[in-house]
Amino acid sequence: MASLLKSLHPSQWSLGLWRNPDFAKLWGSLTITHFGGQVTFLALPLTAALLLNASPFEIGILTALEALPFPLLGLFSGVLIDRVKKLPIIILADVGRGIALLAVPIAAWTGHLSMNVLYVVGFLVGVGGVIGWPAYQVFMTERVGRDNLTEANAKIGISDSAAQLIGPGLAGALIQALTAPIAILFDACAFFVSAIMLRGIPPSATDAPTSKPRAIRTEIREGLVTIWNNKILRACVWAIAGWQVFRHMFIAIVVVYAARELKFSAGHVGVMFMLAGVGSLAAAALVGPLNKRYGFGPTMLAGLSGTGLAWVIMGSAMGPTWLATLLFAGGLFVLDLAAMTFFINYLTLRQSVTPHRLLGRVTATMICLTVSTAPLGGLVGGWAAEVFGLREAMMMAGAGALILAPLVAFYSPLMQMKELPPVEEPGELESVAEEHAGD
Repeated sequence: MASLLKSLHPSQWSLGLWRNPDFAKLWGSLTITHFGGQVTFLALPLTAALLLNASPFEIGILTALEALPFPLLGLFSGVLIDRVKKLPIIILADVGRGIALLAVPIAAWTGHLSMNVLYVVGFLVGVGGVIGWPAYQVFMTERVGRDNLTEANAKIGISDSAAQLIGPGLAGALIQALTAPIAILFDACAFFVSAIMLRGIPPSATDAPTSKPRAIRTEIREGLVTIWNNKILRACVWAIAGWQVFRHMFIAIVVVYAARELKFSAGHVGVMFMLAGVGSLAAAALVGPLNKRYGFGPTMLAGLSGTGLAWVIMGSAMGPTWLATLLFAGGLFVLDLAAMTFFINYLTLRQSVTPHRLLGRVTATMICLTVSTAPLGGLVGGWAAEVFGLREAMMMAGAGALILAPLVAFYSPLMQMKELPPVEEPGELESVAEEHAGD
């Protein structure tokens, strides 16, 4: 707790990366979109469940469509990001997602709101994410330097934590006062404000594209081969891809579970999700000391196990309202404490071991591969909730993650990894023989 309070003390805001104006603007824009994202995270499924009376499986389809752009476009976005300047891509992605989200309140206002509208909006927001998020990560790495990645990701963790600490309560209040579709208007505006902030970042020599245009297949293959030949990146791919199935089972049903199974109002759900922000904030402060004491890899694996435990706790919420609230909110706290611990280390690891000229391709390819199973998770979560029940589907997600964690510990090098490994520089694939090898 002392380290957590120390990280929030005003004196710390003049130190380290806070003195880097480019990082400060990047951090500010991401914080704004994180706050807006809290609204949509609650409002989109509540719009489907409460206004359109959607079934759990229909909400599972919505979750799957939001994740579908990652396996569809992830490999191509990596090539694009390495070929062009990153900042315009990030700004374009923000503006595009803002425009897509505007369709929900407009459709509600004109009386044309339907599940098909939500499906299209969810897919388009996912397209913006598959392009904008890896571009953001590469751009941040270029601007802060590899030596500052752990600090940068921890500060971004604080941003996400603050959004989750305050955002859900505001989101719940907005949804209850204005209805869910109208509340989504605030998320659309957040993307527009973020784009305006990012336009204030001046150009730099690091913005130059890192790859020369070649055949798209060659560049995609180079990213895939780099990941396959790096045992750490390869292990992260299969571990996180498996975990995403259970995570998106959870995402597909959690808001509906709270509203229908536990009978919580939108405001009640929003307040409870604030506990997730406390968990993320604690993780951002604790991950450094945990890495020093237990090692980089073991800390990651502990975070992975913790997410499964959290889903089991949430699935066990029942009884009087106070008890159900305590279990549900407690599970959210454990979930974000564990998930943030894992992902701060994972992002730092991925950015640290990737050669600079391949950052865009490897980042986008890793996102593509690890999120490729997310649509399956959304569909399975919706189907399981409809066939077995919402509570049972939540418990299934938790059990799956708890089984996955020891498998990752046994079959990957993460358990033995105490410190960050050095960058492994691969050779470029330039000859025809190399390009077609293994086809």
